[in-house]
Amino acid sequence: MEDGLVRSLSFGLSQRGVRDHNERLLLSLIQRHGGMPGSDLSRRAGLSPPTVSSILRRLESEGLVRRGDPVRGKVGKPSIPMHLDPEGAFSFGLKIGRRSAELVLIDFTGNVRDERQITYRRPQPDAIFEFVEDGVRGITSGLSAVHSARICGFGAAAAFEMWNAADVSAESVFADWHGIDLRGQLEDRTGLPVLKLNDATAACQAEHTYGRGKEFRDYAYFFVGAYIGGGIALDNAVYEGRQGNAGALGSLRSIGPNGESMQLVDMASIHQLERRLHEVDMDPRQLWNDPESWRKLTRYVDPWLGQTAQELSKAALSTCSVIDFEAILIDGAFPEHIRDELVERVRRYVVTQDTRGLICPRIEAGSIGKKARAIGAAARPIGTQFLL
Repeated sequence: MEDGLVRSLSFGLSQRGVRDHNERLLLSLIQRHGGMPGSDLSRRAGLSPPTVSSILRRLESEGLVRRGDPVRGKVGKPSIPMHLDPEGAFSFGLKIGRRSAELVLIDFTGNVRDERQITYRRPQPDAIFEFVEDGVRGITSGLSAVHSARICGFGAAAAFEMWNAADVSAESVFADWHGIDLRGQLEDRTGLPVLKLNDATAACQAEHTYGRGKEFRDYAYFFVGAYIGGGIALDNAVYEGRQGNAGALGSLRSIGPNGESMQLVDMASIHQLERRLHEVDMDPRQLWNDPESWRKLTRYVDPWLGQTAQELSKAALSTCSVIDFEAILIDGAFPEHIRDELVERVRRYVVTQDTRGLICPRIEAGSIGKKARAIGAAARPIGTQFLL
């Protein structure tokens, strides 16, 4: 099958543009498919072997790719796969959530090299900016001068127009952020170029770049956090839409227990479980601070899982009525065993739904987990500068 990366190849570029594009193409193919020898890259990219060899030598000299161990075949010379060099580039990623903020530093292959986290009842701008400044300073101080020079940028993930994101009360938890230039503030405080994106889209980007998104050409992605969100991937790429808000799956329509009109975010988010714990005088913060609490709180977690699975099964089919998605991926800010149980329940509920006129998608678990939004934010500067 023709690779989606190759299908995106543009023509009529300047000589420098062609070189840059072909470099990005080879890096993207290696990132997506793993280490490959030049002959395989030449075939996949549709470029001549001499052109590929020249580009690989240049990328190797710049520290972006490295040679793997020779692989000996039945005949001929051994082939040498080329891999991304993990130390070729680094990037910071920040997730600003309703209950916590996470800062990570990832390398060129997506591995988290360092991280920081804070939790809170309400995200106050000054506290978060101080957390970022201290975190970036502390993480950078632990790097060599060579590695520090290879930090290519800073990605920030937050809810779309987060000051409008209503909490369970009438007041937005992000009201204090109205009028604040998040990107400008972060650039001033870190000295790095900053790219901003929707938090759920960032999680989808992490899954697409480093997780199971590589397995599917088109899929919808649900991330169950304090408030559920989503993203979509079309033709092997995360689609953000005209204003960066495509895949706002948390806004899908739902029906409340009394027949009232509601959204998926009101019916399938962790804040519902938090509310229930608060009603019985239990501290909901343990859901974020103690992963084992999810096992201890089965009495409250199990009903929440049942309702969330029912809502996700309906939402999954609703998305497939618009686009014939191959799969639905589900991940969230909860332990892995909770994710797996949720996915299994969604599979069971989907088969009980009215699917006339629809082709049922595969229901699959994501693989990145609770750090997906911060990792996806960090992936953005790397993708912008080095990949297609």
